[in-house]
Amino acid sequence: MIRIVLADDHSMVAEGFRMILDQQPDFEVVGVASSPAEAMDMLVELAPDVLVSDVSMGGQKSGLLLAERIEGSSVRCGVVLLTMHDELEFARQAFQHGAKGYVLKSSSDDDLFCAVREAAAGECYLCRELVSPFIKDSMRRIDDVPSILTPHESEIAVLSVKGFSNADIADALSVSVKTVESRKSKIMAKLGLKSKPELFDYVVRHRLF
Repeated sequence: MIRIVLADDHSMVAEGFRMILDQQPDFEVVGVASSPAEAMDMLVELAPDVLVSDVSMGGQKSGLLLAERIEGSSVRCGVVLLTMHDELEFARQAFQHGAKGYVLKSSSDDDLFCAVREAAAGECYLCRELVSPFIKDSMRRIDDVPSILTPHESEIAVLSVKGFSNADIADALSVSVKTVESRKSKIMAKLGLKSKPELFDYVVRHRLF
């Protein structure tokens, strides 16, 4: 069962999303908050698996700041941000601030369900409407900075963003899973990245595919 806290400062909107999430037999909405402060209190008290939060509770980027606060705290909870903003820069900022999912309020219910499940598993999810624009924008942002990764690190990065598991990568490169995990951590640290979408952006911009 995936335990969820909802956060939105519009009670009718929050109730609507609660009804949508309650459709799923493996979801349980354990709390509904109306402000970032109340959401944080609920996360500490209820220890849910996922927080589904509006990006703009009482402020344009309050949801982003809440995700960043959670990322820097002892709370272990995947954050899915709901928004009306389809600007790619908002999506980039969301992942940079520690969010695991970014879903438009106009997206399908299935998109939201996928985002919640991926966030609960520690993975990232971008709604379908933004995937293609995100890739195209990444291609336009190609720069001339040379890759600082070794060929071996580049191979691991590419396999990772293609969706291969650590075990799959280990088999392909004839190394241990522990070695793959260690090298992936070093890659993220070397590049100053925090999330898979950021790594995907790097791989695309530097044409490592």
